[in-house]
Amino acid sequence: MENQAQYVYHAADTRGHADHGWLDTYHSFSFASWHNPERMHFGALRVLNDDFIGAGAGFNTHPHDNMEIVTIPLEGDLEHQDSMGNTSVIRHGEVQIMSAGTGVLHSEKNPNATKPVRLLQIWMFPNARDLKPSYDQQAFDASAERNNLLTVVSPDGAEGVEIHQNAWFNLGSWDAGHKQSYALHGDDQGVYAFVLEGSVTIDGRTLGRRDGLGVWNTSSIDIAASEDARILLMEVPMRW
Repeated sequence: MENQAQYVYHAADTRGHADHGWLDTYHSFSFASWHNPERMHFGALRVLNDDFIGAGAGFNTHPHDNMEIVTIPLEGDLEHQDSMGNTSVIRHGEVQIMSAGTGVLHSEKNPNATKPVRLLQIWMFPNARDLKPSYDQQAFDASAERNNLLTVVSPDGAEGVEIHQNAWFNLGSWDAGHKQSYALHGDDQGVYAFVLEGSVTIDGRTLGRRDGLGVWNTSSIDIAASEDARILLMEVPMRW
């Protein structure tokens, strides 16, 4: 299958962008007022937003349904409240998932009055509609992703938080020169790589900070850190 591999490259500077003052956000896929018909989704991956929220600001209570929503703070903290009764603070080193299912209301706020928060918010189409809403949040040891791929999201929750989809998210913080392969979980799977910091090559293709690369029709990909780097791999079904 390796010879049939297909690729889609999304340079960081081709993302949608909106600066609302309190929120400075970049969209890898069509979102809100930014619509690109060629950037609607990658398989079941629907949204990848790179958000910077100012001190004390946030999203007021709003609804979601039939979507798996993963939040990964990169710097700072985010306060979450929802109609399921969950109230929590998500910190750097933690991953949160909210399965919106039949419908849920939630709010997200930067609780710090002096420091901003930077986070990724990722939406995934679920494997079934109208599921019972659910919530999970886990902390991870940063050392576990050093020159490794640490699984933080998985379908059964055996590794990381549980998602209602045939999807795996992995984080890696690599030293320059580290190389590793990633094996996909089946023929109909694809993987979307997003470079958080530094530079990597994937199957010989060079990616810089905040670049994205989707790969499918392959059983594995080869990754090498061109310099010290942090990367997020999101494996998802291409059909669901």
